[in-house]
Amino acid sequence: MIGSLLARSPSPIPQRCLAVATGLLADRILGDPPNMAHPVAWFGKFMQWTEEKLWADRRLPGVAHTAIGVGLGSTGGALIRSTAAAVAITASGRQLRSTAARIGQAIEDGDVDRARTALPALVGRDPTELDSSAIAAAVIESVAENSVDAVVAPIFWSMVGGAAGAGAYRAINTMDAMIGHRSVRYRNFGWAAARLDDIANYIPARIFAAVVAAQNPRAAGRIYTIVRRDAAAHPSPNAGVAESAFAAALGCQLGGPLRYGENFENRPTLGDGPRPSPADVRAATELADRVELAFVLLLVTGWAISQVRRAG
Repeated sequence: MIGSLLARSPSPIPQRCLAVATGLLADRILGDPPNMAHPVAWFGKFMQWTEEKLWADRRLPGVAHTAIGVGLGSTGGALIRSTAAAVAITASGRQLRSTAARIGQAIEDGDVDRARTALPALVGRDPTELDSSAIAAAVIESVAENSVDAVVAPIFWSMVGGAAGAGAYRAINTMDAMIGHRSVRYRNFGWAAARLDDIANYIPARIFAAVVAAQNPRAAGRIYTIVRRDAAAHPSPNAGVAESAFAAALGCQLGGPLRYGENFENRPTLGDGPRPSPADVRAATELADRVELAFVLLLVTGWAISQVRRAG
């Protein structure tokens, strides 16, 4: 059955549920392929070449760049013709959690230098002056935000559009990572990619917060309250929701000052309680893992219910 799903996933919603669950399990078992063999890495190289041809400090060339990327991503997904395979390629929860766990282990071991060296694989902020608590906060924030990007949004868009939906979403998210940040070069050219990523992640981020609450029923009220109170203060309309939910679930405070190269940001704090400890990183990766497994269970259950109804 799994082999046939990887070859070609049927289109009805129940079968798509099973295909998406299969893709998530494939990512959990196999992880990401090496960069040299990863379609997302190939896509990134092509979009770099496209940027070289189209770049101008205006929005319209950026809109064209983004449209090309979305078209390429959706076409690539459609050519795969398998929702399960597309999810396995576009989801990357295993790599996210393993990278976070490795950095968390370094700060638990008291090796702050090793953690600082590894941190750029996960976040873009300057790690040189971060202590163990600040590194823990950076890791937890990344696990929360990127669990939406790497797990929940691929699930959502695969359910909406099958393999083509998965490919289109991964194209949008990759372009946002490449050109969607606030810098002199990309303020205008990257505007379309950044706004489209905000739209694509709007519903998945809120689904993610709801599942985090479901995984922590005793803290569900606190999660709801803190997300409503703090999320809107974050610069991102979606990262604020995910990070606030994690802050409330873990009982710690995220946000605060950070530095990206020469740019300093004093972000608002999210959540109540103490600043994160190294142990909180382990709790965050475990929570992200439970959230992904909850989605797998929901998807398989949806498929199983449809089979029972069909048999009846």
